[in-house]
Amino acid sequence: MTVPAEPSATGAERAVLRLARPYLGRLVGAGLLAAATEFAGLALMATATWLLMSAAGRPPLDRLTVAIVAVRALAISRGVFRYTERLAGHDAVLRMITDVRARVFAALAARRSAAHRSGDVLSRLVSDVEAVQDLLLRVLVPGAAAALVGLLAVAGAVLISPPAAGVLALGLLVAGVALPALATAVTRRSAAEVAPLRGALATDAVDLTHGAADLAAFGATGAALRAAEQRAHRLARLERRLAVTGFGVDAVGVLVAGLTAAAVVLTALAADVSGVLVGVLAVGTLAAVEVALALVGAARQWTQLRPGLARVSTLLDLPPAPPPTAATAGSGPHDVRFDSVQVRYRAGAAPALDRVSLELPAGRRVAVVGPSGAGKSTLAALLTGALRPTAGRVTLDGHDLSAYAEEELPHAVGGLLAEAYVFHATVRENLLLGRPGAGEDELIAATAAAGLLEWVRAQPAGWDTVVGEEGGQLSGGQRQRLALARALLAAPGVLVLDEPTEGLDPAAADAVLASALAATPSGHSVLLISHRLSGLADLDEIVVLDAGRVIQQGRHAELVAAPGWYRDQWLLQAAAERGYLALAP
Repeated sequence: MTVPAEPSATGAERAVLRLARPYLGRLVGAGLLAAATEFAGLALMATATWLLMSAAGRPPLDRLTVAIVAVRALAISRGVFRYTERLAGHDAVLRMITDVRARVFAALAARRSAAHRSGDVLSRLVSDVEAVQDLLLRVLVPGAAAALVGLLAVAGAVLISPPAAGVLALGLLVAGVALPALATAVTRRSAAEVAPLRGALATDAVDLTHGAADLAAFGATGAALRAAEQRAHRLARLERRLAVTGFGVDAVGVLVAGLTAAAVVLTALAADVSGVLVGVLAVGTLAAVEVALALVGAARQWTQLRPGLARVSTLLDLPPAPPPTAATAGSGPHDVRFDSVQVRYRAGAAPALDRVSLELPAGRRVAVVGPSGAGKSTLAALLTGALRPTAGRVTLDGHDLSAYAEEELPHAVGGLLAEAYVFHATVRENLLLGRPGAGEDELIAATAAAGLLEWVRAQPAGWDTVVGEEGGQLSGGQRQRLALARALLAAPGVLVLDEPTEGLDPAAADAVLASALAATPSGHSVLLISHRLSGLADLDEIVVLDAGRVIQQGRHAELVAAPGWYRDQWLLQAAAERGYLALAP
């Protein structure tokens, strides 16, 4: 399993802009409105300058009427254009962001792995996706508007004085090309570190919040806080450095605007341009260069957005899931086969599973046991499609698991996986996640099989009892029984039970396991993963894994009679549980 390399900046923009195609008309409209807004402001300054300087000569009022009306019209239209530009731009971008965020969420969910920690995932879904919004609204739209207005300003200056227009064009190139390139160069390194640091800080926040009890228990709270503070200070230093650099570039921009205006005035005077038009050129130059300086802000913003865009693009460019073939999956019986399966979580690391072959025909009940780290949960992850093998294949009814649609496979293969999540909702809502249309009789049967029915009936709110965030209002055993009941209610054709009796005492564990197996519909197969060997005598087969390999295989009676890990562990567990029961009240 490899994580795709992050694309180049230009590749990231292309990946994002491909998603903007359905909204291209709206975005072009927003760009034109932005250009109209800036041009109205430029024309307003130039017209107002002409009006004031002409009025100083006390001409007849009729000579100023058109300019007076134009100033009013331009002032009003500038506000109207700005409002409609923001409305059109945000309408298009928010529509696109909805699509991007849905795609990013789908890509993260499809990976079904811990490769991205929850804090980093949150950063990608919020900060990095917002980078897409900023790319359009703060980079492309204002950048295109500034370029268009700059061309119109030079064209207007040509009508007054071609030499002055040439000087204006040179100043605009410095303000709109050279300074943005300088801003990009001086902020690139610092900006590249900001997005990963924000993701790391979000991860720190999640770890410090959810892991507070464990950190305190091991005395590691101080070290974790110091590490988070170091990252926070590093981020603050980077942001201060970017702010100082931005201030310096902005100061140079102001200097460029003043020098360009002075040069235009001197050139116009040398060309014998009238005084009123010289004033128009001077004020118009200041306004035009100010518009061009928006490209500096766009370039700076683009530099800061590039890491976030690359992170989003990595997810948007993930190859789509292979389309389902003619294979269909339902909740009926299914045949499963593991064929020389190998799994490596990292290149060069020891395999978590090494050439494991296993058959699970319809109706067969198989237990997988072994020491911690043997590969038991990895086997379950392969069967449920949460993980793909590095080598070999897993088939369902003769078809590779990848041939089934993601929304279809859980109806065929599912159950209780390691660390099953309990939602902050009612008991009923948690159960109905397994089968939304289930009736109360089915809820009763599932909870009875999991040993939870008596507790539910004892609650004042019954099925509507809220279990709290991550089942915080339940004990560990109750939370496990609720997750087991949900799995039994779903009744997939291949039921995977990963440590279904975790957190229960030995007597309760044996009773719950026997009840859960008895509740499994006839013809449905079961893959049971357990560290306890009690209660496995009636299963069709027991597979012993160690270091990712099958070291023993057979029925309980056969394995107990043969020397090996299974018999040794059976004797140890039997002695330990006899001692536990002897001490129990």
